[in-house]
Amino acid sequence: MTTKEILKKVRKIEIKTKRLSDHIFGGEYHSSFKGRGMTFSEVRPYSYGDDVRNIDWNVTARYRTPFVKVFEEERELTMLLAVDISHSQWFGTRGQLKREMMTEIVATLAFSAIQNNDKVGLLLYSDNIELFIPPQKGRSHVLRIIRELIDFNPKHKRTDTSMALKFIYNVLKKKAIVFLVSDFIDENYEETLKIVGNKHDLTGIMVYDPMEKEIPNLGLVTVKDLETGKRRFVDTSSRKLRKTHNANFLRRQDYFKKSFQKSGSGVIWVATNESYIKKMLQYFKARG
Repeated sequence: MTTKEILKKVRKIEIKTKRLSDHIFGGEYHSSFKGRGMTFSEVRPYSYGDDVRNIDWNVTARYRTPFVKVFEEERELTMLLAVDISHSQWFGTRGQLKREMMTEIVATLAFSAIQNNDKVGLLLYSDNIELFIPPQKGRSHVLRIIRELIDFNPKHKRTDTSMALKFIYNVLKKKAIVFLVSDFIDENYEETLKIVGNKHDLTGIMVYDPMEKEIPNLGLVTVKDLETGKRRFVDTSSRKLRKTHNANFLRRQDYFKKSFQKSGSGVIWVATNESYIKKMLQYFKARG
């Protein structure tokens, strides 16, 4: 992909996702993720209904009329967007690839964060750490994140969620908002998840293609495992095979949900033919 093509794609995604973050997610994001506490801002005359516990007695005594302290939320937060870019993300049968939907989701979250003056960082991982961009503020920083999501070519093919979680635990010293975005074609990350979920405000976003859940009856077809590169013939007319395929997906999805919920973390799951906007809004409103 040429530089011109990349910039065109970045601009297209910016226009779509920034509009979403400005008009839809901005307020929901702010109410969902609270600041570290309240900090003193100013004093003002007491009004009916003010909490008497906030009366500033020194100023009240000086002016002989009640004054109250006004506090503001200490807002600045840090968000880390951890994105699985293993080769299975290049799969898609319903309009867009999993990686394309992931890019839009991550861009929307990033713009929502900088709109609230929070820092945003990016972690791209496979079964290795592919790229880490430390959290910063600003539009140009978010555009760099989108650029990397569009054009970054991973050196490794498979997924290791536990490895990525360990990296997050070690690199983020203070509590942060962490979104882990993946298709979660992986297991054995439950224990690591508990440790990270205890330290950070963690949410898992599972993006999957409808055909990963249910295979249509297409007869004998050749399929390729994008993470191993292996090809094999599959008889999709077999009812038993389709039933097993569906059971395997449901088991993986169940492991994802239960693992995150046991760690006290949030979960969102969305198919590439569904509206991620609707799913994320439901999640934010439930948190708020």
